[in-house]
Amino acid sequence: MKRLTQLGVPVGIVLIVVMLVVPLPPVVLDLLIAFNITVSLLILLTAMFVHRPLDFSSFPALVLVMTLFRLALNVSATRLVLLDGYAGKVIDTFGHFVVGGSLIVGMIIFAILLVIQFVVITNGAGRVAEVGARFTLDAMPGKQMAIDADLNSGLIDEDEARRRRAEVHAEADFYGSMDGASKFVKGDAIAAIVITLVNLLGGFAVGVMQHGMTMGDAITTYSLLSVGDGLVSQIPALLLSVSTGLIVTRATSDSDMGSEILQQISRNPVPLRVAGGAALALCLIPGLPKLPFVLAGGLMLIVSNRVARAVPEPDTSTLDAAPAAGELERPEDLVAEIQVDPLGLDLSPDIVDVVDPDHGDLLKRVKALRRKIAGDVGILIPPLRTRDNLDLPAQTYAIKLFGIEVARGEAPRNQVLAIGDYLGTLPGTPTQEPVFGLQAKWVAAELRHQAELSGATVVDRASVITTHLAEVVNQHAARLLGREDVRLLVDVLKRTHPIVVEELTPTQLSLGEVQRVLQSLLDEGISIRDLVRIFEAISLRAQRTKDVDELVETARAALGPAVARPYLHEGSVHAISLEPLLEQRMLEAQRATEAGNVLALDPDTAGVLLHQLDRLVNDVEGRGIRPVLTCAPMIRPALRRFLRPTMPTLPVLSYTELVGGGQITSAGVVTLTPQAALA
Repeated sequence: MKRLTQLGVPVGIVLIVVMLVVPLPPVVLDLLIAFNITVSLLILLTAMFVHRPLDFSSFPALVLVMTLFRLALNVSATRLVLLDGYAGKVIDTFGHFVVGGSLIVGMIIFAILLVIQFVVITNGAGRVAEVGARFTLDAMPGKQMAIDADLNSGLIDEDEARRRRAEVHAEADFYGSMDGASKFVKGDAIAAIVITLVNLLGGFAVGVMQHGMTMGDAITTYSLLSVGDGLVSQIPALLLSVSTGLIVTRATSDSDMGSEILQQISRNPVPLRVAGGAALALCLIPGLPKLPFVLAGGLMLIVSNRVARAVPEPDTSTLDAAPAAGELERPEDLVAEIQVDPLGLDLSPDIVDVVDPDHGDLLKRVKALRRKIAGDVGILIPPLRTRDNLDLPAQTYAIKLFGIEVARGEAPRNQVLAIGDYLGTLPGTPTQEPVFGLQAKWVAAELRHQAELSGATVVDRASVITTHLAEVVNQHAARLLGREDVRLLVDVLKRTHPIVVEELTPTQLSLGEVQRVLQSLLDEGISIRDLVRIFEAISLRAQRTKDVDELVETARAALGPAVARPYLHEGSVHAISLEPLLEQRMLEAQRATEAGNVLALDPDTAGVLLHQLDRLVNDVEGRGIRPVLTCAPMIRPALRRFLRPTMPTLPVLSYTELVGGGQITSAGVVTLTPQAALA
């Protein structure tokens, strides 16, 4: 059966070509004409019942095949009409019975069908296909960036991203093919006019000059058959043209066209009542027949009443179910009220719809974000507590950690964020993207396509909030790693590596000390997913010392290339180093405190160090590269604490962490020479 299906279309196309040169018996021609009309009707119904245009992706090729088939039938019918004066019962019936045997009536009906197909349907469908193809191709970069954004935020996996990219390419190919297929339909309408005129003139000439008929007999015999052939061809051509218009104007939905139209028209009873009342009011015009308008208006009013009864009343049960004030006096409820949520999202009352599952997918995106953070950083972020806050300005959200606001942004209702450099002509409210500080503008959701055409990256409100939330979580991952979270990570690791866990805790380090080591790693942006290597390294070091700085450096050395990987640029780490004399002075200036070793540098040395570092970092970042500062492992923790207040984003790596992490490119050297100090 599969083999027959594969060969069916190629064999059919070959037979169509054969029809152009081989005469067909009238009986076979009748069968093929009936098949042509039936298949055209099937294509029309299929176009109406698909949910989206891509569900009928073979339609452009099918239009070409059916157009070629119909032209082959025209050639076969013309041959029979001119040779035998008879082209089967179907054409004869259309020429005599359908148009009443009148050449004038037949010509008028044929002309009307041509106008409907060529001027109205085909022309409009061709224009829609052309515009759809242009807009689809222009919107491809924006759609690709949206897919990449969802993939990076953890909303979708690689397989889903691959499927969406394939769907975007398939959509572009489909609309591009439809733009060409509409030209076939338009050309078929022109060919029908030419073929009918040739048949009329040829039949008249054959009847008079070859068969010796009178002019009246020739017109009666050949002209009616020519008109019948034209009508037989134009009916399936009209069906296919309507199918083309339905496909290119079809919007993606979850139901077929008929159900969608009826559902949308019957959604509101008011338009039905107004239409029914207007039809009844037309009965007041003198001379108009009353019965048709009464029937039409009465039908509209009956349908509107049924629709009004079908519309559900608003559910007020939730308003009546509000708890009484006395119920909050229970101790359990009071304890729940005073607890501080580790991670919270406050929304101004006008944008609380963003957490409504019926209007947005923010909560689903946050769930996906938790999976992504767990996979990238290695921690389990706590559940997000959302609530409305009357103290916030309109259109504003605030992200809180342990009840303290750490970030704030805007998410206007019914608007999307367009990010780009060329947004001047786009109407909207200028702003900055909250994470990277890029130039952006809030625009109406209806202008999303226009913004994509201007080259902007367009993201919805839920994506803006989720991306901002992800940045806050990454920045404060160390604070979010609680003692219970560490216990959970240890218990999970113990199931697969019990010896590693038993050697470390609680025999050598307490759970609190393990937490401080993991927090120190997270504080510098290092993932703790590889707990096995981290625990193995610090368990050996913990036999000699329990100093947190030394344990952290041991864990960083064990992770090795994973520490330097985020800072690779084209396979190289661009490192700023310190001259040996400066490193020696820092080693001598270290002082031990309860928070770890710190640098007690004199003001002149500290000033020279900060000035040169700032200049070198700005030079490297100006080339689009993120540099790192390298130093000896003994001074790395103290140097990082020294630079944190003034240069919090500058990574400080030791020499051992760069081994195996890629090629090392020098980005400058910090010295204590007077020339460097004055530079």
